[in-house]
Amino acid sequence: MNMHAKPDAIRRYRAIWISDFHLGTQRAQAELILDFLRHTESETLYLVGDIVDNWSLKKTWYWHQTHNDVIQKLLRKARKGTRVIYIPGNHDEQFRDFAGTAFGRLAVRRDDIHIAANGKRYLVLHGDEFDGVVKYAKWLAYLGDTAYEAAMSLNGVVNGTRRRLGLPYWSLSAYLKNRVKKAVEFLSSFETAMAREARRRGADGVIGGHVHTPEMRLIDGIHYLNDGDWVESCSALVEHFDGAFEIIHWRDVLQAIPRELVHAHPDRDRRLAAAN
Repeated sequence: MNMHAKPDAIRRYRAIWISDFHLGTQRAQAELILDFLRHTESETLYLVGDIVDNWSLKKTWYWHQTHNDVIQKLLRKARKGTRVIYIPGNHDEQFRDFAGTAFGRLAVRRDDIHIAANGKRYLVLHGDEFDGVVKYAKWLAYLGDTAYEAAMSLNGVVNGTRRRLGLPYWSLSAYLKNRVKKAVEFLSSFETAMAREARRRGADGVIGGHVHTPEMRLIDGIHYLNDGDWVESCSALVEHFDGAFEIIHWRDVLQAIPRELVHAHPDRDRRLAAAN
């Protein structure tokens, strides 16, 4: 699709996977989520957990109007015919109590099996079940979440300076994850555990979120895919109608649009303004 010729064109897919919005926190990129939802359509939309961050809301109440707008946009997609499957994660685990319930075309499930266009079966789940810290030492997960919030605050300062210098977005936490040996080991063991579970359940692949690291690779013959997050990478996993999978980084899509076309849209500047 030529985004330069038509910046507001709708991108259509067979299926979309998005997760880790962390609505209810100041680090949630709600404006970017809204922009993505406005410019994409799919037959099936998977919400792969941590959509609302109940952990943070318990500590400090924060709920911007744009967070309401995201929820309303998701519900509107379901009303207009999109099949929406919500698989709660650890930050929104309270909604797991509704697993097996359907509200029109929106269904809440603990996990799901997606049949790709080529007939292959993909296990879809958030992934916190394979995070030993979350499973066996929840207090440590809470502590890590607080440290992550501090890193993201510093990340905001760094990127504010980079924007003023005309430099692109840079992720501090992604840099640290790639440099710290233990973090790399954790990601590797997490991905391997996800692939092992897919094989145990007779699936050809596995799709998850949780670790905020978009990825697509083969692990011992199992197709491992992670849709990333909407705090840092602002990424989504999509399946095209021919069955091909792709990870889309929405910031990169927007940066590819010529500045004069971005400003030609009367609402775009307002939509992409940072949430207060």
